Amino acid sequence: MAVRLPAQFFLRDVLDVAPELIGKMLVRRFDDGRIEKYRITETEAYRGIEDLACHASKGRTPRTQIIFQEGGKVYVYLIYGMHWMLNFVAGKENEAFAVLIRGIEGFSGPGRVGRELELDRSFYGESLIDSSRIWVENADPISKIHTSKRIGVEYSGEWKEKMWRFYL
Repeated sequence: MAVRLPAQFFLRDVLDVAPELIGKMLVRRFDDGRIEKYRITETEAYRGIEDLACHASKGRTPRTQIIFQEGGKVYVYLIYGMHWMLNFVAGKENEAFAVLIRGIEGFSGPGRVGRELELDRSFYGESLIDSSRIWVENADPISKIHTSKRIGVEYSGEWKEKMWRFYL
């Protein structure tokens, strides 16, 4: 039987959490009652206020408030007025770490992930630990995880060079 990831999994450094999410099962219970499971295939790490690619670098705002809470929560935000981006908060309170879920099996790209999972603003702040709508389950470990630079963060100076994108 699959086991939901405990809070302790998310209360660690984002550079440990992001690669270890690869291969785990993202579980979504939809409004119609069906449950779908998707293998996580791609993530990106965002590491606090010093990381100029991280939303937390702009400070604590109503939008970013959730990133400053302890790990295990969902951070969603809308881009281009149409795509909900799914992130998981990591680390301890005030570390402001987040993992962007860039891909799940069958869906590459964070916009497609949000559309497939039927995300909306109501997921903001949801607990991955006890939510009945979205959570992550353990799965067999992945033997080979690739790394590269993060995508779409050219504006972030030296931070664009970080090899903090992880994928199958």
